Amino acid sequence: MASASSSKLGQPTRRIDGRLKVTGAAKYAAEYPAENLLHGYVVVSTIAVGRIVSIDTRDARTVPGVLEIITHNSYPGMSWWDRDWQDETAPPGHPFRPLHSDRILFDGQPIALVVAESFEAARDAAALVHVLYEVGEPNTDLRAASDAAYVPKQKRQGIQPPPKPRGDAEAAFAAAAMKVEAEYTQPSEHHNPIELFATTCVYDDGKLTIYDKTQGSQNSQAYVCGVFDLKPENVRVLNPFVGGAFGSGLRPRYQLFLAVMASLKLKRSVRVEVSRREMFYLSYRPITEQTVALGADPSGKLHSIQHDAVQGTSRFEDYQETVVNWSGLAYQADNTALTYELAQLDTDTPGDMRAPGAATGVFALETAMDELAVTTGVDPVELRKLNYTYRDEDNDKDFTSKALHACYREGAERFGWSERNPEPGSMRDGHQRIGYGMAGGFWEAQVVPAEATVRLNADGTAEIKAAATDIGTGTYTALALVAADELGLSVEAIDVEIGDSDLPTNSVQGGSRMAASAGTAVLLACRAIKERLLKQAQKTKGNMFAQAALEDTIFENGSIALKGDPGQSVALTELMSDGKAIEEGGKASPDKKVAQNYLGYTHSAVFVEVRVDDDLGMVRVVRVVSAIAAGRIMNPKAARSQILGGVVMGIGMALHEEGFFDHRTGRIMNHNLAEYHVPANADIEDIEVIFVDEKDDLINPMGVKGLGEIGIVGVAAAVGNAIYHATGKRLRDLPFTIDKIIA
Repeated sequence: MASASSSKLGQPTRRIDGRLKVTGAAKYAAEYPAENLLHGYVVVSTIAVGRIVSIDTRDARTVPGVLEIITHNSYPGMSWWDRDWQDETAPPGHPFRPLHSDRILFDGQPIALVVAESFEAARDAAALVHVLYEVGEPNTDLRAASDAAYVPKQKRQGIQPPPKPRGDAEAAFAAAAMKVEAEYTQPSEHHNPIELFATTCVYDDGKLTIYDKTQGSQNSQAYVCGVFDLKPENVRVLNPFVGGAFGSGLRPRYQLFLAVMASLKLKRSVRVEVSRREMFYLSYRPITEQTVALGADPSGKLHSIQHDAVQGTSRFEDYQETVVNWSGLAYQADNTALTYELAQLDTDTPGDMRAPGAATGVFALETAMDELAVTTGVDPVELRKLNYTYRDEDNDKDFTSKALHACYREGAERFGWSERNPEPGSMRDGHQRIGYGMAGGFWEAQVVPAEATVRLNADGTAEIKAAATDIGTGTYTALALVAADELGLSVEAIDVEIGDSDLPTNSVQGGSRMAASAGTAVLLACRAIKERLLKQAQKTKGNMFAQAALEDTIFENGSIALKGDPGQSVALTELMSDGKAIEEGGKASPDKKVAQNYLGYTHSAVFVEVRVDDDLGMVRVVRVVSAIAAGRIMNPKAARSQILGGVVMGIGMALHEEGFFDHRTGRIMNHNLAEYHVPANADIEDIEVIFVDEKDDLINPMGVKGLGEIGIVGVAAAVGNAIYHATGKRLRDLPFTIDKIIA
């Protein structure tokens, strides 16, 4: 890489795609033009369980401009094999097949697609589709369904089951001098990114160019090819810009299927965009019940950790998250027992939502740790330090790095934690009670297989190509920074092309792994280019570079020089005077030797101040300090934004977000942004982000860890712990709304 003084990595850098976005030049899935474009509008079920007795489309077909109405009665033949419907991130089970039969499996299920010459005609006609149902009895209540909870037989790829018990957790808990045991519940939380799910399918003589709102263009391409039995060379999926996803776009959503189906049937280009109401049915954080039991000695040293979780899933897929495992790796304890079960509900399959599993499991664990701090009289920060672990005891492996101690120290100092009076309700400001709370956070640092090509042009510019995705996290800029840093070019000299299934292979953008994975592929491609440049310099520049190895050189300011003599340099353009570009590919994958002995995680310490109104019970989060340990920070400007966004989502999780099911009908009652509350500007006050120094030479060649998820982890627990400190009332049922505080 470049020398420390000139390194591009670690410098605050504006997004290279920022101007396109703020000027409206960046196009999203529903904005691409197509000749003779048709529009599809989805009719959804108004029951949660049952079957369709009849669908009357006669009135709808009279609307001018309507070309086709597709229902289960006119469903074209598709693959019968589940494997053809299962995408890269699908859980075990039978993937949902839109319009496949008359059965209704969940509220909001698509039951018809109206296709018309205009969006307005399709929408108006959809309102005239009349459906007669045979209504079944739904169960959307997790508590009622938990009696039939089960351990999934088949594990979801990438999701680790709970580890085997260590020691005898029950006996150690029974013998413990200090005990905490409580239940923690969480409702469904529903994705509402700015961009609605949409697909524009452009038809050209049997070939499809598909603009899709997705977190993985190649994942959507493989899904379309499998379901419709199409050749990959005839299907191209593009997603250059994604207006927020946070996990909701990992799986292909039904608008993709419907748009492609209609396009192939009518041999026309078709666009299908869902409504805001439909977004509530498509993907949500699952309903969860957890029990945590901690046993400790009078000093607060843990001897037993038990963590049990039951999550809701659909009737047709076993959606799974890593919920309880965090309790086995967060703190040192000789006796642990962790269990995870599913309970089937009459809902659509839940989906990944920022820090899936960790945001849920750490909420329960870190609330229980605060309760233990109260029980033992030990300061919450000191309690966590007392039980600090330097190894992942779940897997009996060392961490590649862990700077959580520094997060505790620097976060507490910046927040002013030492000024906290530990007595609940003791800190006041007029009619407001002041509460300080904190929690730790944990997320896995992943590297997955990824490929990229880098082309260095004779004019000193470079091009990057990879089927990576930018869901708002800054992938364009991150990859440009890697290439600029490695090749010694300016960021402005780098052109990044991503979001296209035709480009070198990448997995879906999820789990905070894109920068580390695709970035490593770019790094390796750049190093291959540098090797070729060095050989060229050795051929043409006499003895200057004759004995030099790559590590003896510096690439800076568009030139190559020796580290011992930086004044003597050769411009890269001079080495490419023949006018030919140099192109190399890079392939990233997890280091098997490292994986045998180490595991990588990001860590955080979140400190929160709340004010609780004496009379109204209204909670305001007035101050947050989030201290993050995430290896090398590629771009502090973008990194800070990632954590800010995570903290805001954590505040929403703590105080606002809740899907309400009418258990009599199984329907979601608040499927709109008027009644489903998310934080507004007035709800968010001061948030400070600290990145502690953490060097990690093992996690990947760049030493970077993902940042997209860690910002939310622990926030809800810290807010709840602060509310307890302010009021003396312990809340364990998310969200912490006024009715629960004043009850």
